[in-house]
This record gives sequence, structure tokens and C-alpha cells, in this order.
Amino acid sequence: MLQRLRSGPKRVLMTVDAVGGVWRYAMDLARQLKATGTEFLFLGLGPEPGPAQRDEAEALGELVWLDALPDWLADDPSAFESLPRTIEALACDVDLVHLNAPTHAAGLRTALPVVVAAHSCVPTWFAAVKNDDCPQSWSWQKDLNRAGLDAADAVIAPSHSHARAMGEIYGPLPQLSVIYNGSSGERLTPSAKRDGVLAAGRWWDEGKNAAALDAAASLFDRDIAAAGACKGPNGAQWSFANIRHLGSLSASEMAEWLAGTAIVVSPSIYEPFGLVPLEGARAGAALVLADISTYRELWDGAALFADPRNPDAFAAAISRLSADVSLHTDLAAKAQARSEVYSLEAQANAVHALYRSLVQQTVH
Repeated sequence: MLQRLRSGPKRVLMTVDAVGGVWRYAMDLARQLKATGTEFLFLGLGPEPGPAQRDEAEALGELVWLDALPDWLADDPSAFESLPRTIEALACDVDLVHLNAPTHAAGLRTALPVVVAAHSCVPTWFAAVKNDDCPQSWSWQKDLNRAGLDAADAVIAPSHSHARAMGEIYGPLPQLSVIYNGSSGERLTPSAKRDGVLAAGRWWDEGKNAAALDAAASLFDRDIAAAGACKGPNGAQWSFANIRHLGSLSASEMAEWLAGTAIVVSPSIYEPFGLVPLEGARAGAALVLADISTYRELWDGAALFADPRNPDAFAAAISRLSADVSLHTDLAAKAQARSEVYSLEAQANAVHALYRSLVQQTVH
């Protein structure tokens, strides 16, 4: 049962976007914190939410959508010049500000406690995907992120791996704490009778590594299905040649697919946390994951790992897990047990405890 922590904020302003995992993070957190009496004012940036998303947000709080871009769609820092003043004006009747990107905090002047959740950022993406610094045209991202991190009273990272990656880019962040994400996915009984292989992601994002997955599928003798968009709001796109593309699925459609899936695959090169393996594990699937530090931190001993830049290795891992019923059963059970660590309840309790400590510090 969610702890009813006293002296926490009554009303929180939280920035969101409608494209990636930040939306799910925000909605799940708001739903959990309803039990504490916390209300949310959602401040949206970027492509507008669909009708179902808007209904979800408005059932949980107030939603205001700005004519503003998230950092990964912005061409230069001028896109953020008016954002601090907008946040300050809308925060007149809240107790705490929770910003879901460091750039949102840059230039902010407020006496309210400020939490920055660093879900991902362009400089750490380039370090992981390109093994290089941001190109000069993106260097402003690092400066703006650093300013936003410095303006925060607390910084949240979704994994220790991402916290280390941030430290390598931005230097020491003494106000940083790690709070693992959680999932509301249904817990189902693992079954050897399932036979589906499923991947999911924003495939237009090079960090999701669609090319390696598609190449692996050409070496595998069974169908692999992939859910998620192949065309991004930034104009990037991908087209699968060897995979059954399902397109973007609703939460209920994704849950239905997961219920019949034997193996969930994630070949991501860049993943600060990764909700897809967690949802797959909760649903009873076994996992084949990219051998990156985040996935090792979260799933070591409960998944098969493969070099994300080696399609042959991925195809071999999927084939091995498909052929070995005992191994599949063992790893599916281990993954599901591990998934209990990453619960929405634990995430919400940790975030609310942080909220409470900041509000109390402000009062005193």
C-alpha cells in the first residue's frame, strides 16, 4: 500500500511530452500519488497528445499545452528563452516544480523546490550511439542541460548507469539520486506454450538500433514483430525489411501482444532505463537484451545478452531461447521475479519522499 507521507506538496507542476516514455512516467506517477492527495498541473511541450492521452491526463490533473519544443526537436537555445518565465507564471499556485528534462530548468527563477528528472539527454545519446561528443551544432544542449541541473534542488536519474553517463558529461552532481522507473503492466503467468517474439520502441531513433534487429530477423527462422513508430516528429524514419511491423499500439493492444509473447527483445544501444523489457518481464516473457550497462544493471542473471552491434549474436540468442524450453522457463521466471523490484509503488514512494524532504526544507 502506498505510504501516506505527510507534509508533501499538495500541487505539483510537471512538464511532459506526448512522444516517449516521459508521458507514461508522468501519468503513472500522478495516478500513484493521488493516494497522497497530490494534484498535478501538466505542462506539455512538443507534438500534441492524442485524444486518449488528453483524456488520461485530464482525469489525473490539469493539462496545459504550450507552443514550445522539447530539447531534442529544438535547433538552438532560443527555443527555450520564454520557457522559464512561462513556468514561473503557471507555478503561482503550486508547491513544487518537477521538470522532466534538465533544459526546462535552465534560467528558472523560483523560490519553490525544483526537481529535475533526467530521463535522457542529447549529449549522453551521442556518447552511447556515436561514441563521440555532440557535434558543434548541438553543443548548446550540454550547456543548457548543465544550467538546468545546477538550478535543480534535486536531480533524479532512472538508473545508476545513466547517472554515471551523466557524470561523465556534466561532472559531479551531488544533488542526484537514482529512482528506478516502474511499470503498470499486468503480471501474467509465464508459459512455454507462447511462441511470439516481440520488440517495441521508437524505431526512428537510431539509439533503438532497428538496423541490427532487422538484420538479426533475416537470420532467424521465425517471425519477429515490432511495435512502435517508424517515423519521428523530427523527420527521421526507418523501414523494416524482415520484421512484421505492428505500428504504434495502444496500451491495451500492447498488453494483448505481450500476453502471447514468449520472448521480448531489446537491441537498444542507448537506454537510460528501458520500460519494454520491464513490461515484458511482468507479462511473463523471457528477455533477450543488448549487452549495455543499463540492462546489465537491471537484468543481469535474468536475461540473455547479446552484442547490440552484432546481428548474428542477437539471432543466436533468440534461437537458443526458442529451442531450450527449460532455459526459457527459467529466465522468464527470473525476469518476472526481478520485475517486482521495479514497481510503480516503490517509484512513487521514493519520489514522494523526495518531494516531502524538499518541501520541508523550503518551509524551514
